Amino acid sequence: MRALILTIALLSPLAAFAAGTSDDSPPQPTETSTSCKNGQVWDKTTEACVDAQESRIDDDTRYEAARELAYAGRYDDALHVLAAMSDQTESRVLTYFGFAHRKAGRTELGMRYYQQALDADPDNLLARSYMGQGLVEAGDVKAARMQLAEIVARGGASSWPETSLRRAIKSGRTYNY
Repeated sequence: MRALILTIALLSPLAAFAAGTSDDSPPQPTETSTSCKNGQVWDKTTEACVDAQESRIDDDTRYEAARELAYAGRYDDALHVLAAMSDQTESRVLTYFGFAHRKAGRTELGMRYYQQALDADPDNLLARSYMGQGLVEAGDVKAARMQLAEIVARGGASSWPETSLRRAIKSGRTYNY
């Protein structure tokens, strides 16, 4: 029984990664990024693009749409979808606000969003990784290493956030997923 509890405790951080918050693969394109325009989201029920504010669209769908749009390089559309989220203070929402702004060239604003995400959830490893990658881009490798150490200390060793930040520090190249 003790071994089972230990196994569950050790795997808990990995379960969070599988949920999509720090997935180690880019989102697959869907109609949201291939057909929808102006921050719209594909609604499977109506089989049409709808405004992200549409009441039938839930926050998880909005989040995945924002993530997909951001990875497709459609940062302003991702921001439009994120603005429709019901809880603007949720750590994952703040993380993707940061990501979209940073990748769109608004690095300082992105870093402020990452900090807000970490204020809301200090264990948000993805926010720490993206913040660290922003620091690498800015040439502040020492501060990026501090984020890497925090990721490891918070149970993220060998996770995608740890791996991508470690690679960014080593190579100077950042990662999107």
